[in-house]
Amino acid sequence: MPRKSKSLEEATPEAIARAGLDIIATRGTGELSFRAIAADLGVSHTTVVRRGGGDFSGLLELLADQLAADLPEIPPGSDDWDKATERRFVAWYDLLTSYPGLVMLRGPRVWLGPRLLARLTEPQVADNLSQGMTPRDAFRAYRECYLYTLGCAGLVAQHDRKPVRLRVRSDLAALDPDRYPELATHLDLVSELLTSDEVFRDGLRRLIDSWGRET
Repeated sequence: MPRKSKSLEEATPEAIARAGLDIIATRGTGELSFRAIAADLGVSHTTVVRRGGGDFSGLLELLADQLAADLPEIPPGSDDWDKATERRFVAWYDLLTSYPGLVMLRGPRVWLGPRLLARLTEPQVADNLSQGMTPRDAFRAYRECYLYTLGCAGLVAQHDRKPVRLRVRSDLAALDPDRYPELATHLDLVSELLTSDEVFRDGLRRLIDSWGRET
């Protein structure tokens, strides 16, 4: 019986997903393809298609689920509700922004991979319920934090924000100061806020505080 090559044995769905995420992080979403992954892994295009989701949509689902595998495990009841909630969603935001463009590439499809459900959805809803929320409010609170995090991450252009900030400042500086006096006057402040994670974190804390006051 012919023995499979080592490279073929290593072309697991996890390896394919990791290679795809690496392409997004280093080369951008425009370079993501079955052929690019196959070249990186040293296997055939057919192998990657068959083991990597079957089509491009399936590949994106595989990548999304693999990304969620890097979320920290924060079991229900392991920390104060507000701290655990913030830790979970900040961790997810940090992962999403490490692979810029993945959120937009997936489009409006709900992230329902088993790893995300196990590490984010299920423990967060359980904590929400233990906080005294009704089941409806527990899922609503999760959904609001989920949409907020996903939306913020989707609008981040690049994980390395220094060149983005410089480009934003340059673009703002080119505006006509007579038409945009406020923007022209506050170039540094605006360019910082447009590319700062702290805006996301402040908004998340406000959202968490609003749910904490209702329970």
